[in-house]
Amino acid sequence: MIIELIRDDDPSQAHNWGKFFVDKLFFGETLEDTDRYLEVLGTEKVYGDSAIPRGRYKVTLTYSPHFKRILPEIHDVPGFSGVRIHGGNKEDDTLGCPLLGQTRTPTGIANCKGVNDRLYVTLQAAEQRGEDVWIEIS
Repeated sequence: MIIELIRDDDPSQAHNWGKFFVDKLFFGETLEDTDRYLEVLGTEKVYGDSAIPRGRYKVTLTYSPHFKRILPEIHDVPGFSGVRIHGGNKEDDTLGCPLLGQTRTPTGIANCKGVNDRLYVTLQAAEQRGEDVWIEIS
């Protein structure tokens, strides 16, 4: 299974929005911290205010001590740890994690629970089939 997170790549925006696809099908809207182009510019990560570098990463469902439940974890992100796909409404909710919601708002995203529950079920089914899950961020 391939998840794609395609960033808007609009530096004029105060928010780092994007589109989330699962196996080429539109799944939801994303919100991330500031894109500092870490993979290109080699700039310094700012803790709690940097989007993860573009790239391809393995995703599995693991227990999050922070959220106290099982969430999708993005593995082996250079300079980051504990990166999860989860709900949230504004940039302050990210701490480097991509937020997933159903709709955009002027300040972020909304209607997160349903789309995140659907993602959990989709990833769980992929794991049961023995299918690897990857996220490609561009």
